[in-house]
Amino acid sequence: MGWRRDEIWFDMDVLWFREGSGGQGAALALQAPAFFGPGLGALAVDVPDGLSASRQRRAERRRRRQARRTRAAALVIAPAALLTLGGQRLGGGSDAGAALQDDPTSQTFRRGLADPPATQEAGRVDAASSTRPLQAPRGQRAPARAARFPGIHWHDATSHGLPYSGSLTAGTQLPVEGPDWVTWNPVEDRVPNERRRLFGNERTIRKTLTVIGAYRTAHPDAPRVVVGDISFRGGGPMEAHVSHQNGLDVDVYYPRLDGALREPRTTAQIDRRLAQDLVDRFVAAGAKMIFVGYSSGLRGPKDVVIPYPNHENHMHVRFPPPAD
Repeated sequence: MGWRRDEIWFDMDVLWFREGSGGQGAALALQAPAFFGPGLGALAVDVPDGLSASRQRRAERRRRRQARRTRAAALVIAPAALLTLGGQRLGGGSDAGAALQDDPTSQTFRRGLADPPATQEAGRVDAASSTRPLQAPRGQRAPARAARFPGIHWHDATSHGLPYSGSLTAGTQLPVEGPDWVTWNPVEDRVPNERRRLFGNERTIRKTLTVIGAYRTAHPDAPRVVVGDISFRGGGPMEAHVSHQNGLDVDVYYPRLDGALREPRTTAQIDRRLAQDLVDRFVAAGAKMIFVGYSSGLRGPKDVVIPYPNHENHMHVRFPPPAD
């Protein structure tokens, strides 16, 4: 079957729009593009397709999300910005960390030894378990946070025999560290001492703490006192000593000029002013003998303060038995 000119194949009764012919069919052919959409000239213009429209929609959603996040961030940052502006108006710097470092917290204070104990456990507990700010080396600020130290369990002790040939029953243990003292191990050259080396007659411990507490009150900028050996729990011979056998002897190291909490290595490191004050206070507290180094420069009553070999870094304080 063939196709003839002016033959109509569509129900719409229009000619093939590419067919050029005269008459009514030709006129309809010229108008045919109106039935199918844009004209031929419009085909040269870019028409958005589905992919481009989708991209545009996604971009618009991203823009809106970003706008919401920006507004939310502004709400969070606004208070900080106000604080910063306020600090600048008050003369503060822009570095908040530096400002906090220059504004230390308030100090706290502890109760004295004469105050009621902070805790009660088995046996009697001394108020040395309460808190006190640690003393910093001279010229430095003391730490703001107070330290808590263990309490002292007091016992009515009995000192048997002689300091160089004796024993101890029911001794009281000095804690390895307190608000006014630390302990030094002369065998291992370190802080603190071993607990087993810190037992003494109750009177020895009380007198020692009374002297140390009064000394620290008189010299609040002085470092804590360094205490050495006392006796074993049951007394008896102790290495590095001939005495220290019945809980009546206690070694106290001379304060150092640099404030270090350790034994002085040479007499040039001794703070003689503070060391002499300690000697005087132990004499006033009733010490029977105080052995000091020949070159320490420390003085006192000749029958009490006695120069003795191997005491260039500490004083050896001996108290009389409680019955004396």
